[in-house]
Amino acid sequence: MTRGPDRTAPLWRAAQVFRLLSCLYALGFQVAVNSDLRHPTLGWLLFAVLIGWSAACAIAYLRGFGRRPAWVIAEILVVVLLMWSNRIVASPHWAAENQTWPTTLWASNPTISAALQFGPAGGVLTGLIVMATNFAVKNYFTLNLGHNATIIIELSIGLAVGMAAGTARRAHDELQRAAQLSAALEERERLSRQVHDGVIQVLALVVRRGHEIDGATSELAELASEQERALRRWLSSADIDRDGDTQAIDLRTLLRRRESDRVSMSLPGTPVALERGVAAELDAAVGNALDNVRSHAGPDARAFVLLEDLGDSVAVSVRDDGVGIAAGRLEEAARQGRLGISKSIVGRLMSLGGSAQLHTDVGEGTEWEMRVPRWGAGTRGSG
Repeated sequence: MTRGPDRTAPLWRAAQVFRLLSCLYALGFQVAVNSDLRHPTLGWLLFAVLIGWSAACAIAYLRGFGRRPAWVIAEILVVVLLMWSNRIVASPHWAAENQTWPTTLWASNPTISAALQFGPAGGVLTGLIVMATNFAVKNYFTLNLGHNATIIIELSIGLAVGMAAGTARRAHDELQRAAQLSAALEERERLSRQVHDGVIQVLALVVRRGHEIDGATSELAELASEQERALRRWLSSADIDRDGDTQAIDLRTLLRRRESDRVSMSLPGTPVALERGVAAELDAAVGNALDNVRSHAGPDARAFVLLEDLGDSVAVSVRDDGVGIAAGRLEEAARQGRLGISKSIVGRLMSLGGSAQLHTDVGEGTEWEMRVPRWGAGTRGSG
């Protein structure tokens, strides 16, 4: 079953052009030497097999159904058998003085096919098989490259074509990923437009009419207003996903998503670029701190997030005006096996080479001071 477009199809087509040229060369060689063969008639019969098999391979590879391991292995076997027929159609003296029938150029076709199918290793291995057969039918082995460099050419073909096939596959995969990313971004932009033109406008209308009517509808208007602001923040931060392949990201954009009626943000006016992975971990630690505020600081507690770009490091503080944490409470939780804070915040930042410190007391709220070194961002050299 075809699993999609063949990434090496252009190379397979080019290989069949080489096959045609090698067949023409083999025909010229056959006409020139046939009268010198021990069995000329058998030579022409075997040459007919050569042409028929070459045509079958060309059709199979061009149409695609032959681009399978079994077909390529069959081609290797057929070529080896035709080369081995030298022992029948030619005399030992002729075989020693001439290139192997039906020419080593034509015998390079399975090397190319194997390189395309199996990669550089398969191409080089097939080249070795072809040359081993060549030496076997000649009854001698020589590495006199000044006299005959066929083995180097054969191995080079297998290696070069195999590497080209690998490059074609990788390039095709990159193009597919780029196309998928482009399609996803287009769909996101379409949805953003629909949200902006539809949902946000409806929420704005609910807010306006709710305040105009007043009374019981005011609470509904406040809820709609909060959702409207959340949607606008989501739309304004959509550029994060549009830059998914870059290593650096503006930490402000991640943190801005966490802003709400009870979470205030104080962010620098210039981008705070961090490596995407480092920024995601720091943002997650901030999210854990805000979760603790919602869960433990009290129903009316507010949180304040301050981001500072310190040059060699980046610092984020998360402070709340809640009930605070009594002295010794965190140590007691750790002894009881509840390690949520140390794992989710302290451990997360320590794994980045950073730190996290908690300042708290009963009735004084809590404050987390988080810091990560800037060299982890990949935007500056480590110093």
